[in-house]
Amino acid sequence: MRYGIFSDIHSNLEALNAVLQAYQKEAIDLYLCVGDIVGYAANPHECIECIHALSIPAVAGNHDYAAADAYSVEDFNPLATQALLWTRELLTPGAKEYLSSLPLLFKDQNLTMVHGTVDRPESFHYMRDVFSAQQSFSVLTTAVCFIGHTHVPGVFIQQPDGSIEYSPQESIHLERGKKRYLVNVGSVGQPRDGNPKAAYAVYDTQSQKIEIKRVSYDVRVSRNKIMRSGLPQFLGERLLSGR
Repeated sequence: MRYGIFSDIHSNLEALNAVLQAYQKEAIDLYLCVGDIVGYAANPHECIECIHALSIPAVAGNHDYAAADAYSVEDFNPLATQALLWTRELLTPGAKEYLSSLPLLFKDQNLTMVHGTVDRPESFHYMRDVFSAQQSFSVLTTAVCFIGHTHVPGVFIQQPDGSIEYSPQESIHLERGKKRYLVNVGSVGQPRDGNPKAAYAVYDTQSQKIEIKRVSYDVRVSRNKIMRSGLPQFLGERLLSGR
């Protein structure tokens, strides 16, 4: 089985199209979306329609629920709140219904998928340190879990003795039965690791390898759409530097 796993599209249609085009070379059996289809950029409807048309498993991100009036905007920073309110006004009832229907967690025989943390998916906490990783490992029932939310790719690895280490590595050879993994696949539409290229992951269960890959897209087109839409200007400018 070859999975194509991606997260944090954030209404960036150009980045999403580039990722889906890149996947055409990967012989993917099943696509998975780790949440935050909307928020920040200027094409929420088009991105929702694209994911919905693929008929793929997807979990909810905090921006998805907030845009659908299913989660409070109180925990968002002012720029994110402004973008969410803009998105709410734009979305149709059908689009909101789709976003609010997304589950918080997905699991099959090979993996788990959640936007924030496994232990409290409804709270959309960020997994940024060993403590938060430990909380998720304590309830994780699969060897591998894919997450998003921070927009920074990397992996938390739990050793056989229970100790946890973090690595920014983007190519991972799994040792199933010995180690467990929480893999952040980064962001399609708003990377924050200093690399403006869209991020996406491929998980091959036969070779037991996970690769986080990057693809270029026309960042300036996405940026200019944001600038013209009435969204905060910073949300467009940050795409150019991947911050």
